[in-house]
Amino acid sequence: MMTRRQAKEDERALWREAMRGVTRLRENESPEEAPEPDAAPVPSRAVSAAIKASRAPSRGLDRRSAQRLKRGQIAIEARLDLHGMTQDEAHRALDRFLAESVAAERRHLLVITGKSGILKRVVPHWLDEAAARSRVLAFVEARPKDGGAGALYLRLRRR
Repeated sequence: MMTRRQAKEDERALWREAMRGVTRLRENESPEEAPEPDAAPVPSRAVSAAIKASRAPSRGLDRRSAQRLKRGQIAIEARLDLHGMTQDEAHRALDRFLAESVAAERRHLLVITGKSGILKRVVPHWLDEAAARSRVLAFVEARPKDGGAGALYLRLRRR
């Protein structure tokens, strides 16, 4: 198995963002003695609720379409598998896939990110960025038959 030794710049930026506000413990200090942070920590339920809200398919969709998307009751017109790609490669592949799908007038897509790893976490953020948001109407976690937690259904906007 081949491993990388150097992190890419966007990975380092993501790490810095994740570690913002984290204070390093002194060598002789235990976690119980660590100074309290200025802001109260966000409970994990609130974080997961915020993530689920950002993935809510109802944004821009009528109720019936949102339910059909969430239930996987749509015919998938194209698939993109991001397994084994770096973040840069995956981001470029996703942008290209979205552009090609819009040009081909596809509406319902499946993007496979994998059930763990960085792509599972960053792809929803990429889909929420302005460039993708202009093409993507909604997205939601796929049903188990299509990849479950490791895949997303996307509904593209009409031209």
